[in-house]
Amino acid sequence: MRDGNSPSAGEDAATTEATAPEAAPATAGEPGAVQVIVGTDRTRIVLSGEVDADLGPELQEATSEAEQRGLPIEVDAHHVTFMDSSGVAFLARLSIRSEHRVRLLRVPPTVRFLLEVTRIGELLDVVDEDDAAPFEPVDPPA
Repeated sequence: MRDGNSPSAGEDAATTEATAPEAAPATAGEPGAVQVIVGTDRTRIVLSGEVDADLGPELQEATSEAEQRGLPIEVDAHHVTFMDSSGVAFLARLSIRSEHRVRLLRVPPTVRFLLEVTRIGELLDVVDEDDAAPFEPVDPPA
């Protein structure tokens, strides 16, 4: 009996393995994303997916844009599925460069753990819910 993973007649296992495309790991996560939304009274940075070294340029650009605005900064981490030292460094950089204390909103358990272990959480205001006034973007999305 042959299943979908067995070599067909005339093929051997070595040939099949050598030509088969590399499978993605079963635990592959969602690619990370960074979005900067400038509001009337604050800048919101929305992080999602895997916040890792692949997002380095986007995280640097978000830091620069938020810093140039000079408004209070809040980071919405609700949709972050993974964060490595690149994300921790981003949060530390924001907190050091901002004129205002940075608020970190809706922090998932994996990120909360990193904040505690690295003590970066001491540099930020960690808020479980977005209890601020409604966020009003300067230029609402079309």
